[in-house]
Amino acid sequence: MEKKKTTTTTTQTRNITELSNKTNNIYETVMIITKRANQISAEQKQELSRKLEEFTSTGDSIEEVFENREQIEISKFYEKQPKPSLLAIDEFLSSKIYYRLVEKKEKEKDKDKDKDSKDKDKDSKEKDKDKDKDKETTKNN
Repeated sequence: MEKKKTTTTTTQTRNITELSNKTNNIYETVMIITKRANQISAEQKQELSRKLEEFTSTGDSIEEVFENREQIEISKFYEKQPKPSLLAIDEFLSSKIYYRLVEKKEKEKDKDKDKDSKDKDKDSKEKDKDKDKDKETTKNN
């Protein structure tokens, strides 16, 4: 079927400081693990769907769903696999995940760009208001 995963399938209590040692921030660590778990889950879902596609019937009648032994074995195999979050934690702790964090300077630049664009929008609105006031004063005269 697929290469065996050596991760345990049971939930374990983890030391938060051990998890956050690499990033020095538990929230960044959780985000990295979460994104990897989502990737693993999507890969497993696609793989299972491909394998189960072989068993779908192309007939128009939906009278009876036929399940054979191979299909059941494939489904049971995937049910017994460790959860994607456990695999992601194991990969993170064994340094098998490549990740990069956006630097604070880049984030600040993006914030400054957003602020500048908002300021420009505000300035253009104020200019429009001033023009409207000028028009009103000329009409009154």
